[in-house]
This record gives sequence, C-alpha cells and structure tokens, in this order.
Amino acid sequence: MTERRLIIILGPTAVGKTDYSIETALRYQSPVISCDSRQIYREMSIGTAVPSEEQLAAVKHYFIHSHTVQELYTAGKYELEALSLINDLFEQGHDTLVMAGGSGFYVDALVNGLDDFPEADLELRRSLTERLKEEGVDSLRQELRRLDPESYATIDIANGQRVVRALEVCLMTGRPFSSFKTSPNRKRDFEIEKIGLTRPREVLYDRINRRVLQMIDDGLVEEVRSLERYRDLTALKTVGYKEIFDWFDYMEGRVSEECWGPTSPGDGLVTSLERAIELIQRNTRHYAKRQLSYWGRDRDIRWTEL
Repeated sequence: MTERRLIIILGPTAVGKTDYSIETALRYQSPVISCDSRQIYREMSIGTAVPSEEQLAAVKHYFIHSHTVQELYTAGKYELEALSLINDLFEQGHDTLVMAGGSGFYVDALVNGLDDFPEADLELRRSLTERLKEEGVDSLRQELRRLDPESYATIDIANGQRVVRALEVCLMTGRPFSSFKTSPNRKRDFEIEKIGLTRPREVLYDRINRRVLQMIDDGLVEEVRSLERYRDLTALKTVGYKEIFDWFDYMEGRVSEECWGPTSPGDGLVTSLERAIELIQRNTRHYAKRQLSYWGRDRDIRWTEL
C-alpha cells in the first residue's frame, strides 16, 4: 500500500506560499487545503490576501471562503474538519496532499491535535475586557508576559482580544495558556512533511509593504467599510482591518485629540489613510517576525529560501 503523505507549506505572510503550493499541488495532482485562520471567512477577501480567481481556478482549494465571520471558528474546529477532509481525499485515491498556511496554531492543531480548552469564564472575561478599555492593552500583555512568556512571544500581542483570552485562561486555570496548545502524543495515520518558505528579511518586508499598497488599490477601505457591523467580532480584530476601523473612528468623530490623552492605548489617533497604511505595513511586518519565531523551534520543518 502506498504511504499517504501530507505536505504542509508554511511561512510568513507575503513570502509566496500561494504560488508555491499551487505548483506543488499540480505536481502531485492534489488540491490545496488552506490552513489560514482568516481566509476561511467569505466576507474577508482583500485584507486576507485570498488567492486570486486565476489561482483558485488553477487548482481546487478547500477552506477558502468556507465560513462566515458571524460564526465563531476555532483551531479545534479546524482540526476536526480538516482531518475529515484529508481522510476523504485519501479515500478518493490521492496519496499526496498539499496544505498551505501561515496560521501556526491551526497547523499545530492539525499535526498534533489540541488539548481541550477550558470553557470561558464570562465574568472574568468581562472584567479583563473592562481593564482593556480602561488601562489599554499594554497593562494586560505585561501581566501575560509574567504568567506565560511563551504566549507573550508568539501570539499577536497588539490584538487586545487575543491577550484577554490568553490571560483569562492563565488566571482561570493557574496554567499557562500555551500549555493547552498541543498534545504531542497524538499521532496521525499519514506521513507529514513540513516545508518552510523564507526570503531575505529586506525582500520579505518590501513584499509586505507593496502588498499592503496593492490591497488599498484593490479596495480594502471599501471592504472594511462593508464589515463595520461586524467590527467587534474576533475575526475582524485583524491587521489590515482594525487600523482602518481606527481611521473611520477619527473621521467620524468617535475619537478626538481632546479625549486622547498620553495614557491612551495603542499608537495614537489614526488621522489619515496614510497613517493607517503605515500601521498596517508595520504591524504586518511584526506579524511576519512572530510567525518566523513561532516556527523557529520546530525541527521538523525543512526550510527553503525563495
């Protein structure tokens, strides 16, 4: 019997995973299984850099625009749905499948499985959310740094909601949030090969900066405007969306110079589209750096510089 194999192509945002995964999928006559925690949402296209129509036509893709932002989606759900799909595709006759993504937590869920996360403590979450509003995210992330240095180093610490969730689990269970991430003893009945893509830092950062400008040209502002009613949902607490929401707040008078004192959280008022673009570029570069740090400890990854 031919050994079944899953090739996972991973790497930082804007490195070139989409083209590389399509080329690999065509070589093995495989579809591409996306492993991206934002490209699954059908309402989010431009800001999540989903594959183009031509790329989607070149090879069948799964987990692209497959869910709605209105429904909570987790790495645990992805683990179950992706494993079910992978097993179905193997049964259909594929012996090699290609997965592509930049969401480390989702990759880990698929490879190793997740421990069961504790149920949310809604009262504690409300308390932490109030602290977030009153004290700003820096106060909470410094507490997270003390309780769980690993999560502090790997999650998006600019995202207040993610910091709240990680801190909630730490305080509720007495265990680091990172300790719930994966169960390393869980085995899959197929071989897993991880290919990590890199580029020289200056090249990667230039690609990120140019991609953000292209997103603006493609209509990112209009896409964010269409999603304003969902802005409080977790899916929209995403680089590229939150910066433009902040700009909208300033333009429409929901924040002002007078109410923005020296202790206010964040990067100050976003008073122009140009400032929003600068922040998106900077925050995306920071995200890419965290992705590389997250995967840097995984010795199973075979790295390839493009």
